[in-house]
Amino acid sequence: MANVTAPTEQSPAEFLTSVEPLKRRQEGERLLALMSEVTGADPFMWGPSMIGFGTYRYCYPSGRKGEFFRVGFSPRKSALSLYGLKDDERAEAMLADLGPHTTGAGCVYVKKLDAVDEAVLRKLVKRGFERPKLHEA
Repeated sequence: MANVTAPTEQSPAEFLTSVEPLKRRQEGERLLALMSEVTGADPFMWGPSMIGFGTYRYCYPSGRKGEFFRVGFSPRKSALSLYGLKDDERAEAMLADLGPHTTGAGCVYVKKLDAVDEAVLRKLVKRGFERPKLHEA
């Protein structure tokens, strides 16, 4: 089964204009600027609500193959979903210094961007963008 989330033609900046509430939109705009600066990569929409930077191809031991972004985010109403920041033990240790957050299988969830340490976030984004990904093909 292939990953159904793929890049789209929609502009990330245009997408962010539709995000509600206003506070979440503003946080999305800040993350867009931060990740653009840290990665040096152009942002792309992936699916209807994720903004990603860079790409990598993967191949799981099962044979499943696909392509996904290296780091990214989605400004969801309940929290900011941050992708690609927790791929190894060192990143997990850095998360302890990030500030209030929760984690899921592949995401870091932040309710308030102002509550996290921006310097730590920048380090996590840089590390996630530059390091090889698990099962990278």
